Amino acid sequence: MAQKPLRLLACGDVEGKFDVLFNRVRAIQKKSGNFDLLLCVGNFFGSTPDAEWEEYKTGIKKAPIQTYVLGANNQETVKYFQDVDGCELAENITYLGRKGVFTGSSGLQIVYLSGTESLNEPVPGYSFSPKDVFSLRTMLWSTSQFKGVDILLTSPWPKYVGNFGNSSGEVDTKKCGSALISSLATGLKPRYHFAALEKTYYERLPYRNHIILQENARHATRFIALANVGNPEKKKYLYAFSIVPMKLMDVAELVKQPPDVTENPYRKSVKEASIGKQIPAPEEDSACQFFFDLNEKQGRKRSSTGRDNKSSPHPKQPRKLPQPPGPCWFCLASPEVEKHLVVNIGTHCYLALAKGGLSDDHVLILPIGHYQSVVELSAEVVEEVEQYKATLRRFFKSQGKRCVLFERNYKSHHLQLQVIPVPLSRCATDDIKDAFITQAQEQQIELLEIPEHSDIKQIAQPGAAYFYVEFDTGEKLFHRIKKNFPLQFGREVLASEAILNIPDKSDWRQCQISKEEEETLARRFRKDFEPFDFTLGD
Repeated sequence: MAQKPLRLLACGDVEGKFDVLFNRVRAIQKKSGNFDLLLCVGNFFGSTPDAEWEEYKTGIKKAPIQTYVLGANNQETVKYFQDVDGCELAENITYLGRKGVFTGSSGLQIVYLSGTESLNEPVPGYSFSPKDVFSLRTMLWSTSQFKGVDILLTSPWPKYVGNFGNSSGEVDTKKCGSALISSLATGLKPRYHFAALEKTYYERLPYRNHIILQENARHATRFIALANVGNPEKKKYLYAFSIVPMKLMDVAELVKQPPDVTENPYRKSVKEASIGKQIPAPEEDSACQFFFDLNEKQGRKRSSTGRDNKSSPHPKQPRKLPQPPGPCWFCLASPEVEKHLVVNIGTHCYLALAKGGLSDDHVLILPIGHYQSVVELSAEVVEEVEQYKATLRRFFKSQGKRCVLFERNYKSHHLQLQVIPVPLSRCATDDIKDAFITQAQEQQIELLEIPEHSDIKQIAQPGAAYFYVEFDTGEKLFHRIKKNFPLQFGREVLASEAILNIPDKSDWRQCQISKEEEETLARRFRKDFEPFDFTLGD
């Protein structure tokens, strides 16, 4: 049986004209039947005397529908919103709060952000900051299999919302609005986004939330800006619509694209997106951290493809590997390497112990050919990387450990996927995740949670600088590096008191041991890992 849609009303700036609004709602309900909710964005209170509001506050008058409102947009009206977490202002009229998520009994998910944008500290009581937007996105992205939200309520318009769309009239969306809200809308992918403050009505053409031919289809977003209640120009201030909560919808129905759908206004133009910004190759670290040995025996003797010699007598010709533009410390065939720490070789990837590792079994997964990052890997290399990751998880679990993986595609020329085991007795996965988020916030690094089973390639373009960390649950945190980034960030978090409690090892240079000791550790790892080695064949 099909889910019955909810019938909702959205309203622009009320500005204290409560009777005008609620009389209009009564007339609509008398003609069209009852609605479930009224959502108010913009300025709910105005500069008018409080006499009218007092009648609602004291119960003399009552709103004819359950009404939810956003908070103050100026100092004058802060006094009406005493509780930042939201509260009942009058019967049937509820202040949602400064920011958060409202989920109805039907499963409808409404995200709200009160106030106007502020980049200054301290943030006024009627404004939101980048931290507020970051915490909202993190809160939602931490949800398993996050796809988007049903409704986003903000008072300011998102900046650039008019790009690729129909005319927004007298409002210049390249100058007007909040870039933070544009970022929030991009991350949360609301099906409906309502805003106000500009005293005009603008219903933008729906826009898509995916890149055609590059990403799976997603639902479209409809942005609607509403005018102020009772405006003399009779611009639309009340919007009626029906909606079935996203979580109850069939996927095919949800992602069906409207005939007039446009490009996402918050992305670069199609031309810019296809070319991308060319990020110059940054300088390599002053010293190389990991080295490996090509001469150690690796179980059975292998052919140059890395497979067992007892395989087919007519092996496929190996594909030519990507070559570095110059000397590379991490390409397996490079004459530049110091040869002793390779512990396992596959067909497309290999494992090497870390030089100056956080632990004796801190290893790296590296591609045999020259690839700069995970984003640039070919399909067969990705497949083997995933095989190594799964095998290492099983290996470390057998030793009472969980592993954390991270990649820093910044000031490095060859992909180094670091794998660090953490004893199960030390801390839970959630503790490790919290430590990364906390230290990122302290250093003003925006770590965004990526939905489980998602692909980094969907988020980062080849050549883009980024950092990401992956936990044993499959959850990932991602940061797009725009300027500078602490080179030892991942290592510092794992070495911290909250996780491994070895802060003196946060710099690998302080952890170097002799070549003889490294060789001993490598031999021990190979022996322990052999029962799990998928490269040996049957």
